[in-house]
Amino acid sequence: MRIDAHQHFWLPERVHVEWMDALTGEPARRLVRPVLPDELQPILAHHGISHTVLVQVATNDAEAPLLFSLAEAHPFIAGVVTWVDMQAPRLELELDRLSAHPKFLGVRPMIENEPDPAWLRRPAVRRSFGVLEARGVCFDFLLKHHQLDAALEVLDAFPRLRAVLDHLAKPAIQARVLVPWREQIARASEHPNVYCKLSGLITEADPLRWHEADLAPYIEHAVRRFGASRCMFGSDWPVCTLAGSYDAVVRALDTCLARLGLSAGELERIYGGTAREFYRLKAPGGSA
Repeated sequence: MRIDAHQHFWLPERVHVEWMDALTGEPARRLVRPVLPDELQPILAHHGISHTVLVQVATNDAEAPLLFSLAEAHPFIAGVVTWVDMQAPRLELELDRLSAHPKFLGVRPMIENEPDPAWLRRPAVRRSFGVLEARGVCFDFLLKHHQLDAALEVLDAFPRLRAVLDHLAKPAIQARVLVPWREQIARASEHPNVYCKLSGLITEADPLRWHEADLAPYIEHAVRRFGASRCMFGSDWPVCTLAGSYDAVVRALDTCLARLGLSAGELERIYGGTAREFYRLKAPGGSA
């Protein structure tokens, strides 16, 4: 199973995607439109990718039913990571409802868009992390690099939380800044149940003039710290098209990983095995 661990679909006329309201010009033309499986499927076939993890983009209850319906209709979608309200007083009931669907994989609030720098420290949010930890629910951290310290506090407080850092916590690639991100990533890697996605990086670089060499220090540091067994490939398609095609994303990651001299087994982990393990995906034939 070659797996894309991070991609999106949406239907704006059915589900409001809040962050799209700010898009204008060329970004709006590329993204503010229906994005559905038939568009991605031939691209996946070209790259030999058999399955994907479909990740939420909206912060409302209307999105999950749409994503689940797409996953039911398209077998290449291995499962869905949905939004949840981390301040809901009855989160347990919402998780009961979501986990009843066979393609529910985990949850992701959009922390990067929270204006309150102390959002991750709110008592209601902390309580929800306790619920997720107790239930073993996979949690995607959608962060910007300046939010990493607060996320590290969560990881320390909930040491059994099954978590993955989306897009390497969006480091400041365009500014070529590695500090303090490098040290924060090292601290995150000390938690054995925390993984990372090698995804969403070309849009953190200069979208018009980025080069593989701009990404290399960040990818290499993550792989060295987490190891191939806790790193997974994600395209972040179609958001990635703001800076490059699906082909460009794969080519850039291949180029950066080649510098590390990884074994075939390690590459298999990054391009499939890690996502299969973290999200508990079923292999062909139905075995876990």
